[in-house]
Amino acid sequence: MKKNPFFTEEHEEIRSVLRKFVAKEVTPHIDEWEEQGEFPLSVMRRMGELGFLGLRYPTEVGGQGGDYFMSLIVAEELARCGAGGFPMAVAVQMEMATPPIMEFGTEDQKERFLIPAIRGEKLAALGITEPNHGSDVASIQTRAVRDGDEWVINGNKTFITNGPRADFVLLVTRTAPGSGYKGITLFLVETDRPGFFVSRKLDKVGMRSSDTAELILENVRVPQANLLGVEGKGFYHIMWELQGERLIGAAGAVGMASHAYELALDYAKTRRTFGKAIGQHQVIGHLLAQMATRIEAARQLTYSTAYRFARGEVPAKLISMAKLEASRTACWVADRALQIFGGSGYMSENVVQRIWRDVRLYRIGAGTDEIMKEIIAKEMGL
Repeated sequence: MKKNPFFTEEHEEIRSVLRKFVAKEVTPHIDEWEEQGEFPLSVMRRMGELGFLGLRYPTEVGGQGGDYFMSLIVAEELARCGAGGFPMAVAVQMEMATPPIMEFGTEDQKERFLIPAIRGEKLAALGITEPNHGSDVASIQTRAVRDGDEWVINGNKTFITNGPRADFVLLVTRTAPGSGYKGITLFLVETDRPGFFVSRKLDKVGMRSSDTAELILENVRVPQANLLGVEGKGFYHIMWELQGERLIGAAGAVGMASHAYELALDYAKTRRTFGKAIGQHQVIGHLLAQMATRIEAARQLTYSTAYRFARGEVPAKLISMAKLEASRTACWVADRALQIFGGSGYMSENVVQRIWRDVRLYRIGAGTDEIMKEIIAKEMGL
């Protein structure tokens, strides 16, 4: 089979190593992590030790010096564990909370936050969503007020992945009231600062091996040195972050869809009805063909968009298209995979039911389907 043009031999070597790691150190434990509602922090440290968390980061900050496609490989291979929660937590660590530090951070911030995150020594979280504000980032209410060389932060955040145990949060705040998107500023906030509280750990339908929290900040003081980027430019900084978040979400959705399809295909080859394998019944065979086609279309859209993103472009329309199509494809494929398994697919011990639950979040997180359509329509001049 001809190699994929987007991947080199080095990429495939990394994929092989990651696949073995997932098979040995993640998949055998995923049921336990799902039941506990969290993964052990030791596995994140292990990924840091092996260099997985910094594959695409430069060597000067402890990375491996690879390219963006290394991150896509991580997203795809982690999906093979059969759950979305742990891969999502890793994605936050690698591709959501830390890229803005690399892009906009000072050397001191990289030393204190980015390098330990790449090593897996500090768990990172991204604090955008609030009880009354999510997709409308320009209306964020969490307030940061300057007091000498410090900022005093008050507000609430919710649905924060890694929130219960994070060592620091990349926090989106408002520093200028009444200024809309021009009054947004980012801060790196250590969670051990006085006034920082985890109000509760949230119970979710899926993604259960990833812990999620509501956060409260009451007069939390952070130094000026923790302001990330430029004061008042946080909206632009976080919009840049969201493009990468959506693209890595697309890759994760493709990975989950692929795994569900592979499980269904294997089952269709062995499960027999009316004297033959169910895959030999045209209705099932054609359904699997359609599943494979939709996955491949979503994959190639994601890859081609990532190719441009990796070269410094930020093609917002294509990124939104990739995220929209990959997320919808993952849900469609997982639902059909469960149907192929029939009653056994609906049983808790079957991996496909967990994939079916987990992939639903891809159509909500990092921008809902509706927001993606709005972006696409706007980019079309509508």
